[in-house]
Amino acid sequence: MKKNFTDVDLNRSVGNLLRLGVILSVATSLIGFIKLFTEGFEMPSKYTSLVVGTSSEKIWSHFWNSLCKGEGMAIIQLGILILILTPLMRIIFALIGYLKEKDYVYVFISSVVLAIMAVSFFAGYAH
Repeated sequence: MKKNFTDVDLNRSVGNLLRLGVILSVATSLIGFIKLFTEGFEMPSKYTSLVVGTSSEKIWSHFWNSLCKGEGMAIIQLGILILILTPLMRIIFALIGYLKEKDYVYVFISSVVLAIMAVSFFAGYAH
């Protein structure tokens, strides 16, 4: 006999997802802080050199390169990225849950929220 997917199951699943995202983010950031402490961190002499004239492709490639090298600052940034992506995953997870429940009003609302977040993420500017 197949058990129906209820609101309680959806709330429990979404709560566990949010809890896991926060724990993963904190653990990743803590590892990054420890790594950064052990490797020594020097403040940049000029902060404008970090931002001015750099494209988003250069920033992402620098992030991935330093993450592959295991640098502490990149690991901390990964923890922050996980924390930022947790609410997005919550919306996707809830959307799947609403589809299982066949609650199409909430499927539509979740789809609109997801579309707004995607448009703001991909078309947003940092200045």
